[in-house]
Amino acid sequence: MDERLQLQITAIHKSSKACYGAPRIHAELRASGVRVGKKRVARLLRLAGLKPKKRRHFRTGAVSAQNYPIAGNVLNRQFTTAIPNAAWVADVTYFATHEGWLYLAVVLDLFSRRVVGWSMSPRNDTNLVLSALSMAMQNRSPSNNVLVHTDRGSQYASLDYRRFIANRCIVPSMSRKGDCWDNAVMESFFASLKVELKRATLWATRSEARTAIFEYIESWYNRQRRHSTISYLSPVEFEKCQHVT
Repeated sequence: MDERLQLQITAIHKSSKACYGAPRIHAELRASGVRVGKKRVARLLRLAGLKPKKRRHFRTGAVSAQNYPIAGNVLNRQFTTAIPNAAWVADVTYFATHEGWLYLAVVLDLFSRRVVGWSMSPRNDTNLVLSALSMAMQNRSPSNNVLVHTDRGSQYASLDYRRFIANRCIVPSMSRKGDCWDNAVMESFFASLKVELKRATLWATRSEARTAIFEYIESWYNRQRRHSTISYLSPVEFEKCQHVT
């Protein structure tokens, strides 16, 4: 029995690109109808010498805003919501390629941890973050005044950004100066993204990086990756269970 289970565990670990540890593998097995305890899964993982990739800290691509109006920390680390489109978090990170940097802006719904908007560009500017937020608004069409929490990057404090959110009745919220924990959910998402996309060599082109990041977000993270905060369901599965359309 252990041999068969070991093969299943190894297959799940491989299909997750070595991202899953015992809790997520256990959830995957239970979803497949396999009745097994977490401790047994952990023991078989150890015996096989399988470990999840370790996450690491990183620095985002934000440029601190100076001489711009700064919004208060309305979110105040309330990282769970009972309804969709009540509070989103947003941030920017970057990836190296042989052609130069590729910047990624992301908007994530705290309700389901689903990435609802994203944008990529060689430039870390206001257009980048507005493109991601525009996608989120189009995808979700929030009926309430959604709160959007960001850091104090100049993109999020710019006049164009402030006009955009004012015209759509978006409530702005910003982290306190130098406090990454105020946007911990985005920090966690980017940490997972960086580790799970880790490569031995740089991408040759920005186009290659774009493809890999797109597949990670839309095919893997939103639809398949099990999230501990939402009962080890994927964001899409969680929203289906909550009857979110």
